[in-house]
Amino acid sequence: MKKESVLLGIIGLLIGVGITWTTATLAVNNNSTGLMDTMGMHPGSPKSKDVMDNDDMSMGQMVNGLNGKTGDEFDKNFIAEMIAHHQGAIDMANLAKTNAKHEEIKKMADDIIAAQTKEINEMKSWQSNWGYTTSGSSHDMMNMSHQ
Repeated sequence: MKKESVLLGIIGLLIGVGITWTTATLAVNNNSTGLMDTMGMHPGSPKSKDVMDNDDMSMGQMVNGLNGKTGDEFDKNFIAEMIAHHQGAIDMANLAKTNAKHEEIKKMADDIIAAQTKEINEMKSWQSNWGYTTSGSSHDMMNMSHQ
């Protein structure tokens, strides 16, 4: 009977983690501002000001800032916005490394930092190679404070 209880507990835990992960993913990917604010993840939320402390933009604002742009103008602004977005992910991951309870989150934070840093470096290289200046994005790459 004890083995059944342990097994049911593990299954319940896995289901709970799956539901939490799915909810958080949907909130981020659908720009669900209410849930993101509750989680402290929305750039406009006072709870997230410690993470993103410059003139932040929501993902919707970033996307809207790209609408109507094509060619070099689109590429330049897309790269600038993505660098700012990735830097926000790195900032959040750094908080997770020091504040998270679970090692799985800390490990994921390390993975996020590594992946996003690699992509930022690649995009900065493109900016340089293609002669794109950093000014002119919809929020000047979050004031360039993370470079």
